[in-house]
Amino acid sequence: MSANMRGLLVFSALLVAALSQKLFVGDQVLRVIASNEEQISMLRELDGMEHLQVDFWRRPDKASLPVDMHVPFHSLQSIKAFLEYNRIPYSIMLKDLQLLLDQEQEEMKKARMNERSTNSFSYSTYHTLHEIYSWIDNLVAEHSDLVSKIQIGKTYENRPLYVLKFSTGGTNRPAIWIDTGIHSREWITQATGIWTAKKIASDYSKGTIVTSILNNLDIFMLIVTNPDGFAYTHSTNRMWRKTRSINAGSTCIGVDPNRNWDAGFGGPGASKNPCSETYHGPYPHSEAEVKAVADFILSHGNVKSLLSIHSYSQMLMFPYGYTNALTPDHEELNNLAREALTALTSLHGTRYTYGTTIATIYQADGTTIDWAYNAGIKYSYTFELRDTGRYGFILPANQIIPTAEETWLALGKIFEHVRDNPY
Repeated sequence: MSANMRGLLVFSALLVAALSQKLFVGDQVLRVIASNEEQISMLRELDGMEHLQVDFWRRPDKASLPVDMHVPFHSLQSIKAFLEYNRIPYSIMLKDLQLLLDQEQEEMKKARMNERSTNSFSYSTYHTLHEIYSWIDNLVAEHSDLVSKIQIGKTYENRPLYVLKFSTGGTNRPAIWIDTGIHSREWITQATGIWTAKKIASDYSKGTIVTSILNNLDIFMLIVTNPDGFAYTHSTNRMWRKTRSINAGSTCIGVDPNRNWDAGFGGPGASKNPCSETYHGPYPHSEAEVKAVADFILSHGNVKSLLSIHSYSQMLMFPYGYTNALTPDHEELNNLAREALTALTSLHGTRYTYGTTIATIYQADGTTIDWAYNAGIKYSYTFELRDTGRYGFILPANQIIPTAEETWLALGKIFEHVRDNPY
């Protein structure tokens, strides 16, 4: 085959890939400040108007919190007129979403050229599912005495769910569970998971906190918790959040995997509408991905901490999300969150808020950490990583390493507490 022919085939493949991608040219992200419950109710009504295709990045729940709305270009005039007519102030956070996505893709292409091992891997850019799975294999090969790969199940579309196990030996030791990427468009979380896994593998036996932790505990990490959705963000729709399962009786695809857990399932902090980004699914653990995680954790039986990493908003939250009731461990969980965030802030000055999910952000039913706490896993936390809305889900890649570094300090405080407070 001639060089020209090969070049033509490569160009054709890239063109097909580009044409299959959903474009967001002219789409904007608006920050809306509702001043009362009446205005919050008005904003909620937009969620049910499917022709407008408004995607709430931060949902309308409390008048004290800003609402971030991704508005397609074709709906901009209508939405802005609606807001102005009802005297609801707004500002433009992102003027053209597609411009940021184009930049993101260009950076990813450059990074691919030199990645052959976990040392040459670019931790300061975003990666595809295939690249992450290849990296996982390299990490296991390079640290086979400490790291192993476990397949805990398969997704709806038959992709493997790979968990990294960090262990110095022994059976059924007390363990910490970390998952990232349950919402597929939250790319900073998978990137932070990769950096964190490399940090754990590299730091063991160097007299660091990792040595002490792994001498007492195992760590399990599921870096891509929603592989189908994540693959879809790369192939078709960068802003996809849910799983990719078929919903009976609906043309809308997917379930919110962080509303599908058996903890307050089906309450008002999730949606019954299959077209909603917060659709809870037909029944608890209906999603293959959720069931696989739940089954693995329950079968292990000795998981002491579950840390579910999301973005964005810069928050550290603990149960509950489905009720205002405080857990019996509220004071301890609150104090540990404060200590963890003090450490996080010390590096780059990044400020987080903390508290129960329902008090800190909004009511959320059927969440991972509420299920985990009810299953006896006391130290259950949700991280919402950078930022607070300037870029939202399109956090620039140059913030990956600073985000991972500061998050590591918070994780370290939680690791130490779990180590020192067996129960």
